[in-house]
Amino acid sequence: MDLHEAQHLLLDFLHEVSSSFQKLPGSAIFLRYVRSSYQNDPVRSAVELFLFLFFIRYLLAPSYSPRAKGGSHVALAEEEIDDLVDEWTPEPLVAPLTDFEEAENEKRPVVVGPTGPKTKLSNGRVVTNLASYNFYNFIANENLKEKAVQTLRTYGVGPCGPPNFYGTQDVHMRTEANIAAFLGTPACIIYAQAFSTISSVIPAFSKRGDIIVADKAVNYAARKGIQISRSTVRWYQHNDMDDLERVLQSVVKEEAHKPLTRRFIVTEALSENVGDEVDLGRVIDLKFKYKFRLILDETSSFGVLGATGRGITEQQNVDAADTDMIVGSLAGSLCAGGGFCAGSEVVIDHLRINSAAYTYSAALPAMLATAASEGLILLQTDRDLITQLRANIRAMLAQLDPRSEWVYCTSSVNNPVLLLSLKPEVVTSKGLGVEEQERLLQDIVDECMNNNVLICRLKRMPTTTSSSSSLTAAAAAATAASSAAATRSRRRRGGDAAAAAADWQPPPALKVCVTVGLSRKEIERAGITVRHAVTKIVSRRK
Repeated sequence: MDLHEAQHLLLDFLHEVSSSFQKLPGSAIFLRYVRSSYQNDPVRSAVELFLFLFFIRYLLAPSYSPRAKGGSHVALAEEEIDDLVDEWTPEPLVAPLTDFEEAENEKRPVVVGPTGPKTKLSNGRVVTNLASYNFYNFIANENLKEKAVQTLRTYGVGPCGPPNFYGTQDVHMRTEANIAAFLGTPACIIYAQAFSTISSVIPAFSKRGDIIVADKAVNYAARKGIQISRSTVRWYQHNDMDDLERVLQSVVKEEAHKPLTRRFIVTEALSENVGDEVDLGRVIDLKFKYKFRLILDETSSFGVLGATGRGITEQQNVDAADTDMIVGSLAGSLCAGGGFCAGSEVVIDHLRINSAAYTYSAALPAMLATAASEGLILLQTDRDLITQLRANIRAMLAQLDPRSEWVYCTSSVNNPVLLLSLKPEVVTSKGLGVEEQERLLQDIVDECMNNNVLICRLKRMPTTTSSSSSLTAAAAAATAASSAAATRSRRRRGGDAAAAAADWQPPPALKVCVTVGLSRKEIERAGITVRHAVTKIVSRRK
């Protein structure tokens, strides 16, 4: 066969292939696309051909198997695998209950019906309820109840879907607009759970490699958000602005010649674990000075601080726009449910797509959104609510802090949640450790219950289960030297952040919640009961 015959056979073969291809459905469209694209841009056609061939190669390639590498895989016999499975013990999800906690659970009161100022228990007793966040007695507001019932009948119990799909309803959008207007921010987003709000907002912005400078006493929800973010964490002493500036200076100095990272300050407006207020003006000054962003948790202060309940920005006359994110709860003073984050439109749009608790959780029930909106309206229209709450706080404080020889109040004067800790001299003179203080305070709670006054203790935060026990002995030995060196280095820079987060616990304290649902005389009478219970229990402790 000469060259001419070979060319003739090849042309005949190509002609047959072309004829067969043209008989396929859609072949004319494909050929027209190829001709036009090659004519206009032959380079693009070459790139597309390369990508097509790469795709075919990828489909036909065998799947990766670690066994093929050999060396990193250790072959085990069936008996060895069974032995390892039998020996493996999973770490507990939570720590086991102590004897004290089990005894506390057995005596825990069970509420029957609404948790109003006068609450009925399962044993038939009616007690004065000073253990509820029903500050403005919205639970007993008939107008609010009626609006919630109307919403329930119109929209049903719940949307049964995430907000980004079919869970968003007009009442949600109205509530978001009302909160944004109330706080003076451009936009707002609401969540179905108050706890999940701050713990989802933080990791939506701060990622691995970013830096968080956090108050050592932030609440448990904020700590979980910090932990989930996997960011580098630096802690500063509670509400110590000088220590905050020291940490900020240290971070700026350490990161001066490194790639730019996002940096955040996380703090509470009204501390859940201590009860005092943050110096927001100073925090904002430091934020601008060292170029950090501020995530302000107003879970305990929203609806409480300020002349109209707008929070600490109103209380301390600070522009809300100077805070990058304001996070709060709708389940506290408003007696509704869920939480919110207010900020710029850019911040809120980012959260709608990247915040896990918003994207992957069912939306807030419509009736709770309505209850929150109506609660905001009540706060704005009835100024006597806040005035009466402040008066009741002063009445309760007058019976407890200056008159008691045993306890003192760490809460702000405007905080309706009074945290009463044993005085340092009492702890020292009686040689009380933390567990002894907890037991003593629980005895005070029980004594108050015997006198028909319901209060509670400030709970300690759950400890994080360490994952170090899952390391093998060989791995632990191999990393011991480097870990020790890294630990010494971190301690020289101000302490191991992980250890600081795990070790800090709020001081043992009683928790007394004030409400406008009780008259001044009822508040004073309850305060006297609490003071006498403290005196009776502590004085008999030798």
